[in-house]
Amino acid sequence: MIKRDAVPAVSVAREPTVVVDDVHIVYRVHGAGSGKGSATSAMSRILSRKRGAGVREVHAVKGISFTAYKGEAIGLIGSNGSGKSTMLAAIAGLLPTEKGGIYTNGQPSLLGVNAALMNELTGERNVILGCLAMGMTPAQVKERYQEIVDFSGINDKGDFISLPMRTYSSGMGARLRFSIAAAKTHDVLLIDEALATGDQAFQQRSKRRIDELRGSAGTVFLVSHDNNSIREVCERTIWIEAGELVMDGPTDEVVGRYERGERP
Repeated sequence: MIKRDAVPAVSVAREPTVVVDDVHIVYRVHGAGSGKGSATSAMSRILSRKRGAGVREVHAVKGISFTAYKGEAIGLIGSNGSGKSTMLAAIAGLLPTEKGGIYTNGQPSLLGVNAALMNELTGERNVILGCLAMGMTPAQVKERYQEIVDFSGINDKGDFISLPMRTYSSGMGARLRFSIAAAKTHDVLLIDEALATGDQAFQQRSKRRIDELRGSAGTVFLVSHDNNSIREVCERTIWIEAGELVMDGPTDEVVGRYERGERP
């Protein structure tokens, strides 16, 4: 009998893209609770260089830790005011941490329904400026422009892309924002409620595009109150409540417990 050496199993190391390490985020609300919130009193404090006594601290995120890996789509769920969007903004680098650290491999890009486009400019100009702001070259913008417009569906009922953004409905604006952001491959894409807008066809296009982004790039985070979107897009879900991490695991298990109100 020929004896063969055992072949060790080949383990594929997962590549971390985001490490959140014991993160605390605190908002400070000035002029709260002491009747000192008027513009006059604020100006007086500025001129006298005195700190107002009525400063209230809101501990929005409390010691959250997790690691995200390349190729993952991660849902963030929780009730209103739980800290989901705050956590997303902190990963994007828009909010400082009071304690702990956030480390990213690549540049996170935050896409939300309130992402800034310029209302006085046409949709066409916003597409061009948005793509250039993401680092695309003029040649790349020209190449992808029609695809972005078609994906958004802005022109399905007329030539709206040539009109100022202020004439758009909130849903049209959100669809165009998502279409611009999705035109580029991102290291880490952060989506805040963007899939809640648009008709069923646009939502399906968005989900397919997220799958493409996952396959060609890094990690996708999705904050949504639509649990069906979380189930369809994400295989992993993080449940945050009152600023604390309640559960982190497979989406079906985490969302199921969340819907039943069952904390682990």
